[in-house]
Amino acid sequence: MTDHQNDDGFVSKSQRKRDMDALQDLGRELVELSKDTLKKMQLPEDLLTAVLDYKRFTANGALRRQMQYIGKLMRDVDPEPIQQYLQILKGESSEHIAWQKLLERWRDKLMADDANQPLFLQSFPETDPKQLHSLVRQSRKEKQDNKPPKAFRQLYQLIKEQIPEPGKPRIWNKDGDEEEDEA
Repeated sequence: MTDHQNDDGFVSKSQRKRDMDALQDLGRELVELSKDTLKKMQLPEDLLTAVLDYKRFTANGALRRQMQYIGKLMRDVDPEPIQQYLQILKGESSEHIAWQKLLERWRDKLMADDANQPLFLQSFPETDPKQLHSLVRQSRKEKQDNKPPKAFRQLYQLIKEQIPEPGKPRIWNKDGDEEEDEA
């Protein structure tokens, strides 16, 4: 039983309207995303088509009707996974923030002491040891010489490739190889 439901299962007309408006607002957030991001979200086919159609329309009336249609389609979809994905994209998810902090901690450990490289390689055996060592060495040199942090960023990306983000779906290409999710 929800907060807005009584013992008989009755939901007021006002509450149903608020719920439908919330779904339509979620649909508005979807239409602002890129086509590639939408396709990665694995939305139901009819909802994906409706959102992509919205992007093609230019007339205000057509946009308004299409948004209402998207809201109607949203009633048949569990909004929770969509909301979680959008939060991750916005960087608002607590899991996402914790994951980013984990990546930064590993980068800081690797920069601080060479003894941490074997620990990282042991934890993430898929890592190329030569590339890791090279990026750490270059990052330290950049920092010492007050140069732009190119290798420092590359080190972060290498760590990011090795530590998957919790709750975010992995993207696989047709060859069975993992692709980077650029969302």
